[in-house]
Amino acid sequence: MYITLRRFAAFSSVVVVIALFTSVLPRVLNPTPPTPEERRRDKQWISSSPHWLDRQCCRWFSLCGLWHVKWDPPALPGTGIGHDDDDNHELRNIELRSLDEEEPRLLSVEEKAQAWKESEARREGPNKGRKLKGIPDYVLNHAPLVHLYSQENFWPSDIAEFVRHMSPYTHKGEFNSSFPVSLNELHKFNSILDMVYLTSEVDVEDRPEWLHNREGEPAEFTEEGDEVPLRPNPNDGFAGDDTTWFDVDKDHPLHRISDPRKVSSPEHIDTRRPPHHVGEKRPPHDSRLRESRRKRNYEEVAGEQVPFIPRYKPDSSGYSKAPAVLVLVDKGSGVLDAFWFFFYSYNLGQTVFNIRFGNHVGDWEHCMIRFENGQPRSLFLSEHAGGQAYAWDALEKFYPHSDGPMRRPERPVIYSAVGSHAMYALPGEHPYVLPFGLLHDQTDKGPIWDPAKNYYGYHYDYIEDREEERQMDILGAEAKRNETAYKSLIPADVNPGLATSWFHFEGPWGDETYGLGDARQWRLFGQYHYITGPFGPKFKFLDREKVCQTDRCRILHSLDLGRKGTWYS
Repeated sequence: MYITLRRFAAFSSVVVVIALFTSVLPRVLNPTPPTPEERRRDKQWISSSPHWLDRQCCRWFSLCGLWHVKWDPPALPGTGIGHDDDDNHELRNIELRSLDEEEPRLLSVEEKAQAWKESEARREGPNKGRKLKGIPDYVLNHAPLVHLYSQENFWPSDIAEFVRHMSPYTHKGEFNSSFPVSLNELHKFNSILDMVYLTSEVDVEDRPEWLHNREGEPAEFTEEGDEVPLRPNPNDGFAGDDTTWFDVDKDHPLHRISDPRKVSSPEHIDTRRPPHHVGEKRPPHDSRLRESRRKRNYEEVAGEQVPFIPRYKPDSSGYSKAPAVLVLVDKGSGVLDAFWFFFYSYNLGQTVFNIRFGNHVGDWEHCMIRFENGQPRSLFLSEHAGGQAYAWDALEKFYPHSDGPMRRPERPVIYSAVGSHAMYALPGEHPYVLPFGLLHDQTDKGPIWDPAKNYYGYHYDYIEDREEERQMDILGAEAKRNETAYKSLIPADVNPGLATSWFHFEGPWGDETYGLGDARQWRLFGQYHYITGPFGPKFKFLDREKVCQTDRCRILHSLDLGRKGTWYS
């Protein structure tokens, strides 16, 4: 009896230790602790499983849906490709019922088709009579070149095509409406009291062709460029940082940074300093050191001294049938933020021990280039855990062929991770979320996407948007259905007829996180197999003062710092 009790006590102790390890450790390692509301939703999510044992394993050991775990291949087994779920995909919109009718009438196939055509054909009302602005040449001259992964399965997508395969859902399930799901109508869903999710009409594990969008794979890159081996950049990145371009907006104007040796009194000293990475000291103002640094930062080309910046020649790719989205945001004081948004129909998560985590329908990624008086200063990349920013001089560049030693304009080269499409400044492995590199993105020098060759161009006024939101809060939900209430986003003059309604949609572009009772779902140690789709560009902090969008992010002045990954950096 005594031996039996000892064994039971030992077994119980082991169970308690395991439970503490598996339940507490994920919380400790989580860089963004859940809010009380998120904890409440998590309890509801666990309760969605009909199996008592599954719920207990999830609560005590963080092993949720363990018997659901299976291999999740990028494409259908044995085919290497997906399939189209419906030949008549142009009539994808489900029967919709009016929000105002008690007994809705379902739309016929012909009515659905007609509603879609009318929605796509008409011009946006808020843009009528408005003076449209152009895209500055310097924005396109310094547009990024994106290396997609060589073995990518889910290519860039057109948002207009994507929404044709979506249906509106809330927490209560599918609902119907009198208007179709289209780029010209999405803002109307904001009048729904519950959150609306654009949800795939088919099981994404069937891998329909629109999910892969192989037509979005970039074509052959045709521009000629200079080929120079990539070398470490000696530039410390502070040259020319004489203004506070790194922290500015219309309410917080730009300031000049004064040399303390040239001011006579303390009240004239501007104590603001440019951003720097941890442990780095501000370069001394020694004239001999500055001259030595100037010489190192130049190289001889055709008998002349020209600035040295790492550069190389891309090998392939360029035009994609899937348009990127360019949103220009004027921050005042001569500062302009150019946001390049890249959309994919599907985010395939990465694997740990052949178990996949982080899938979701719809995928918005972006980079942002900050210009000061037409000169690029810095670039932000939407990596995981808030992203990363680099000083312009630190980036890899491509120089299109041109006469003269200066070889301008220069275009930054960035990398899109396989499956997740997270943006990075370098090829290789990039750990995130979990320590020891267990969960990591992979980038390489695969096909190059030139978004400047095919894009939807817009100008966005965040000050006007704030006033729009204030007015709609006063007028109520009905105001959100009025297209004339949204005037803060206007198309550029190169594409005056573009839809703007989609930009103001307040819900996720993809399915809500599948419940624990769904056979496709599991969660191990805090990481889900399927998560909720992302919110659109409007909710990517376009009004930010700083280049970064989170406090953990900082501007790096060396690519070597970027090689260390973003694991809690």
